[in-house]
Amino acid sequence: MEKERALPWGSLGVLVLGTFMGVLDSSIVNVALPHLMALFSATEDQIQWVMTIYLLVGGMVIPAAGFLGDRFGYKKAYLGSVLAFVLASALCGLSWNTTSIIVARAIQALGGGMVIPLSMAYLFRIWPREKIGVATGLWGMTITVAPAIGPTLGGYLVDYVSWHWIFYINLPIGIFTVLWGWLALKETPIQEDLKLDWLGLFLIAGSAFSLLLALSKGQDWGWTSPSIVFLVVGALFGTLLFILWELSVPNPVLDVRLILNPTFMASLVASNLTSVALFVGIFLVPLFCQNIQGYSAMQTGLILMPAALTTAFFMPIAGKLFDTVGAVFPGLLGMGIVAAVTHALIHLTADMPIHHLQILLCIRNAGLALAMMPLMTAGINTIPTARTGQATAIASVTRQVAASFGIALVSYVLTNRTVFHAERLAEEVSLINPLGYHYYTQLKGLVAGMGGGDGLVQTLLSGIVQKQAMVLAMGDAFWVAMWLVFLAFPFIPWLTPRRVKEELKRQEERLKREEVSLGSSSNL
Repeated sequence: MEKERALPWGSLGVLVLGTFMGVLDSSIVNVALPHLMALFSATEDQIQWVMTIYLLVGGMVIPAAGFLGDRFGYKKAYLGSVLAFVLASALCGLSWNTTSIIVARAIQALGGGMVIPLSMAYLFRIWPREKIGVATGLWGMTITVAPAIGPTLGGYLVDYVSWHWIFYINLPIGIFTVLWGWLALKETPIQEDLKLDWLGLFLIAGSAFSLLLALSKGQDWGWTSPSIVFLVVGALFGTLLFILWELSVPNPVLDVRLILNPTFMASLVASNLTSVALFVGIFLVPLFCQNIQGYSAMQTGLILMPAALTTAFFMPIAGKLFDTVGAVFPGLLGMGIVAAVTHALIHLTADMPIHHLQILLCIRNAGLALAMMPLMTAGINTIPTARTGQATAIASVTRQVAASFGIALVSYVLTNRTVFHAERLAEEVSLINPLGYHYYTQLKGLVAGMGGGDGLVQTLLSGIVQKQAMVLAMGDAFWVAMWLVFLAFPFIPWLTPRRVKEELKRQEERLKREEVSLGSSSNL
């Protein structure tokens, strides 16, 4: 009897560590923005580009990840992206003004943007498909745990060490990852004759840049402003040209024919909606903790820590479930939990006990952990090994766009509903309203006892109204998020093990036909 091949746990450790570092950087930097704004005498709009440029450039370079892995080998491409990220992190730490740190962050995104698709593609090349769930479960912890750890670690470094170390911390971790990876990882097959589809890359990179910029700046510039409309129309037109061009070239930068795979497409939609649910929570909950309940960024990170640890606990369980029963059961169970808890969060109150919120977030993150990686893994399991690089690049691009769309949508809802509720609440506390007059006189009596006058009463009353309006608006935003979660349910039943195996067989046959066709054309 043939001895079972040992699983490459060391290689998985390299992939997890590098991916964790790249994901951590997004949330750890966000905490330092107020400090950097004061240090560099920058406006809020200028300092936001430290985050925005990383998102934009990262989205632009993702499509090239599959080509680099296929052309130069996934080991070199992955370790090269980690090394580029580390060197750019040093430049970020050495920045002396707003412009220099924005440029350094753009360079950092060149490496950081490709870490996730390259590491995931490499994982699918070295791990047995029948056991891939456990591996993707452990790998997937980075996507959910790192954003929760970032604020705590970033707040500590800014407050007690130096803002430089939110970037310098990547140096020892990154160098260790590269050295360990050079020893532990084995190189994948290299396609030396592969040519880069420059026009296709330009079209998809430009479209991704335009769409991500529109989603990130729509709230600030106005969703109906000429700039946003131009960016969205340009992105849609560029994407259409990209699809038409990619269908006509022998070696596309992204094989758009993969989206004709119904199981892969169902996986993309379901897993991207799961990502939306994740990032909506990451966006709204810190706002609630800091703006409503008055916690600092570091305290907020500590509040979110139990939920992150819950994710870390349930991710491997989800992977084991996937290997045993497929994606449908953990997907439906997980998204059902997420929908139920999101419904509970609609009823947030300003004085909600923090331990109550932590319990809800732990349950919600357990659901996200059960659903996220099984739904994504099922789709990529329908893709032949030779195309996994392109499949993970497509998954990463769409995930980034979906997350940006989700945050933009709830941000729009939050802003507009806050104004709506503030106006309604102001009517309730009006002196013309008998109940409002009662509240006013009660507050006036309390303030008078403290030596304050009518001006202080008006200020306090306005603050109470605005605070309550924001709480109600957050409930509305969670209501929208709940319905986005429900949209995933019709796609999950497509991801049965039988459909995954049948689709993989069809895709392998299609790939063989294409190789035969290309061979015949080259002989002619």
